[in-house]
Amino acid sequence: MRKAAVRRERNRSDRSALRTVLKKARLAADGTDAAAATEAVRLASKKLDQSAAKHLIHKNAAARLKSRLARLLKKKTPAAAAK
Repeated sequence: MRKAAVRRERNRSDRSALRTVLKKARLAADGTDAAAATEAVRLASKKLDQSAAKHLIHKNAAARLKSRLARLLKKKTPAAAAK
């Protein structure tokens, strides 16, 4: 039970950090700074891959979220998507 409690807390913390990174990426994509938006989406994509590798989220869920972020970035900042 102690091990489960430690893992539950760690998973909760990691999931919260993932949600924060995703929120920042979405907000950056809505902003005007294309470079910052690209960097935020890149960081979120990395965090999603790490979370899927740790089985924190399903790999298909990670792929779906990455796809949606990329699509949002392309729609909001066409110049950033061209790079």
